[in-house]
Amino acid sequence: MLIVFPLGLLVTSVVFDGLALLGKKPDHARTAHKLIGAGVLSGLVAAASGLVDWAAIPSGTRAKRIGFWHGSGNAVLLALFGLSWQLRRLDPENPPRSALGLSLAGLLLGNVTAWLGGELVYRLGVGVDEGADLEAPNSLVRD
Repeated sequence: MLIVFPLGLLVTSVVFDGLALLGKKPDHARTAHKLIGAGVLSGLVAAASGLVDWAAIPSGTRAKRIGFWHGSGNAVLLALFGLSWQLRRLDPENPPRSALGLSLAGLLLGNVTAWLGGELVYRLGVGVDEGADLEAPNSLVRD
């Protein structure tokens, strides 16, 4: 459940960035800035929980490798949004293009890390099933 908050907050921040660009409304840009701050903070809480889950996965398994890339990608994602937040700090109503680009890059990376998280939970059963198949094949490969 911890991933719902950062996911929703960070995705919504990009939506508000888009609204700010389309409508030239500084309130939307300021809201995006606040959403990013809350998203990064809640993402750090989710990351701590994820690290505990990852540590419990047996070494040498496909699940451990997927979990590594999922967690590493999400760490980069949080860094991208964190940098975006930092660039907006002095003037949240007029974010530089680089801040918008970092947020968009974070959103795109999030699509990949979300798929990897889905692999972990739905395909490999990590954190869901005591008898999880930690070596299940990729979901893009036919069984």
